[in-house]
Amino acid sequence: MAGATLRDVARRAGVSIRTVSNVVNASVPVSEELRTRVEAALEELDYRPNLVARNLRRGRTGMLALVVPEFDVPYFAELAREIITAARAHGYVVMLDQTDGDGERERELLGRGSRATMFDGLLLSPLAISADELRRRANRVPVVLLGEHIFNGDFHHVAIDNVAAAREATEHLVAMGCRRIAAIGDQQYSTGETAQLRTIGYRQALEQAGLPVDDNLIVSTPRFHRHLGAQAMRRLLALPEPPDAVFCYNDLLALGAMRELTKAGVRVPENIAVVGVDGIQEGEYSSPTLTTIAPDKAHIARTAVGTLVSVIEGTAPPPADSKAPYRLVVRDSSRRA
Repeated sequence: MAGATLRDVARRAGVSIRTVSNVVNASVPVSEELRTRVEAALEELDYRPNLVARNLRRGRTGMLALVVPEFDVPYFAELAREIITAARAHGYVVMLDQTDGDGERERELLGRGSRATMFDGLLLSPLAISADELRRRANRVPVVLLGEHIFNGDFHHVAIDNVAAAREATEHLVAMGCRRIAAIGDQQYSTGETAQLRTIGYRQALEQAGLPVDDNLIVSTPRFHRHLGAQAMRRLLALPEPPDAVFCYNDLLALGAMRELTKAGVRVPENIAVVGVDGIQEGEYSSPTLTTIAPDKAHIARTAVGTLVSVIEGTAPPPADSKAPYRLVVRDSSRRA
């Protein structure tokens, strides 16, 4: 419907105009059921708020920024799509940028430069910047953090429980009967907290199963890229006693590892089972298809954007860590006949 109004949306959703306004402006919390109905009606009617008039009244840009380490990692590309959708429901446009994990780029976005005045709020997945630097940032642009960088509840932060997720992935391999379970992706440097949390969960699962933790089976990688997964798998295959399963800290590492196993003539999952993390679409079409821990990216996006808008509006609760749901998706790479 061209030029749909709030009244049109309210009629379609069967709610009051005030409820529609609360959803569009994120001004007052509404129930999940009402929010879903209103968002469906907004989409059906192609409702477009008068952003120019609204933002002129509020002295805002109508822009949010999403800044991640690298968009060629499919997880971030898929998350960006969900964030753009969530922001649109709030009447915001999203500007995308990447830092390549460089601390100076992260600090630039949080400084006094002109770039930081281009948007009303920032969704940031940091790798290099510390909690102290965030607290001391020169501008006070509203920020919601994504990912697993640890900030001890000082900021609004949305992430999955990486310890629990890694533990569940490893427990799945234990339940298959695997006894020499390797891990690919550990990172012991100061900003490698995602990897460190996943290593904790991996170790917990082995210890709870009464299996030894063999440090030779834990292979570090500087990043979570395909070729590094392949390199790590070559190293594991060269051991006197190779593993019978491998937990990879993201799907790209797992895809690289499976490619190396195929080249070496090792069958997956008959000889070595493989599990990843991220739930990227690429894993649905690999051969074999990839078992993965799949975060609920839509939930992460809705929570992060909704929280950021509430911070902008001045209605946000105190900063807190929000744990997003995830699920273990079992596919052929860890399914034995």
